[in-house]
Amino acid sequence: MTSSTFRRSALCLLVAAGLTLSPLAAHAAPSAAAFSAAPLAAAPGEGRGTLPSGSRYVLLTPTEWNGTLLVWSPGYSGSAGGEASAGPDPDVVAWALDEGYALAGSKPATAGWSVRDLLDDQPQLAAVAAASLGTPEHVVAWGSSMGGLTSVALLENNPDVFDGALPLCGSIAGAIPMLNQALDGAFALRMLLAPGDDRLELVDVQNEPARQAAFREVLEAAQATPEGRARIALAASLAQIPTWTQVGTPEPNPRDFAAQQDQLYRAFLFGVISPREPLESRAGGNFSWNTGVDYARSLNGSGNALLVRALYAEAGLSLRDDLGVLADADRIAADPAAVEYMQANATPTGRIAGPVLSLHETGDTAPTVAQAETYADRVRRGGGNAILRQAFVDRPGHCAFADAEVAAVVETLQERLDTGRWANLATPRVLDQRADRIADESGLDRGTGTFAQYRPDAMLRPERAPADR
Repeated sequence: MTSSTFRRSALCLLVAAGLTLSPLAAHAAPSAAAFSAAPLAAAPGEGRGTLPSGSRYVLLTPTEWNGTLLVWSPGYSGSAGGEASAGPDPDVVAWALDEGYALAGSKPATAGWSVRDLLDDQPQLAAVAAASLGTPEHVVAWGSSMGGLTSVALLENNPDVFDGALPLCGSIAGAIPMLNQALDGAFALRMLLAPGDDRLELVDVQNEPARQAAFREVLEAAQATPEGRARIALAASLAQIPTWTQVGTPEPNPRDFAAQQDQLYRAFLFGVISPREPLESRAGGNFSWNTGVDYARSLNGSGNALLVRALYAEAGLSLRDDLGVLADADRIAADPAAVEYMQANATPTGRIAGPVLSLHETGDTAPTVAQAETYADRVRRGGGNAILRQAFVDRPGHCAFADAEVAAVVETLQERLDTGRWANLATPRVLDQRADRIADESGLDRGTGTFAQYRPDAMLRPERAPADR
């Protein structure tokens, strides 16, 4: 059975299983009986509807379809419902339509960490699109941030539906290592600055807004003193926050410890004290732990040991004593059932059957760019190294890509799917050339960054489960 026939069978089964197709604005969806006709062109238009879960979807069709369907998964949202988008922004969507791509996207009916919703919805959305357009030659899962994680999980879980994945600024190593990493930073900050302040909830969060406000209060007070600045740097380093995080600022000199510390401080709340309560609510409990963690060893592996030691010396503090406080503090264990939930929804294994091209900024903090290397490690262990490529833009920020950069990686993955070979397609030089050409031809924003040859450190806490420690 060819991959195209296999996909047609899989998508037809989804439709036949009772998936109700909402009417499209520009064209009517054919019945499941007409599904196998597989035309490779469709009248241009926009269709919107509702999936069985209650999630809203959008399907956009080009004037002449190139045979590829891009299925977009959105990032984390604090609000439920609303209309779906089909890509990261309208300009990229318009470019993709001009290039002949069909685009689909859904917006979960629930707020927060809605990965499980998307994992259920997106294969159904692909079936909606195939029932309307015909069987695609290629189906690509793409998305940003949480949606980037979702895209690689969709490829792992549904190799009969998705041919490749294009995660943008994604937490592709999963929520468990991301929140373990955040726990390390929050734990260190509390134990060293306000150990008795119960407002600084670490896990089993009951009041997320109050927690956020309390951490902000402690953080800002600490930043006003040399001692506090040193401890912020230690806590941020344990969470692997990069030392260049603020958009629009120059990269600090490697010996300018004050400027690096300021970058860590400004990124701390966003990168470390990220919302935990909505994720714990989904998982049914706490899925993070720091039992067995050696924080002295973590500091040595963080890449920031020189910075932290210099700031401690300047403040007249004993780093050994503070690391001793962390070593002696009571540790936090995870709820196994909550860990199991977050593994399934989703902590990728790295076992992939189709090509993945991930895009990251070197100064990303939520998730930290270290997620990229941890995911790559898993893919290597799973034997998929030859079909993974990772691209990096040398710039701080989270999902702040220029439109031409995004278009360049879309084109690159398309060429990989068409030819079956990466060759030098995903190298910084070729990606820069492609982004330059696209910007010149289409008018898409090129931005000021450049693709970089970069390999981040792996996460200090890459575990998928407590047993992996």
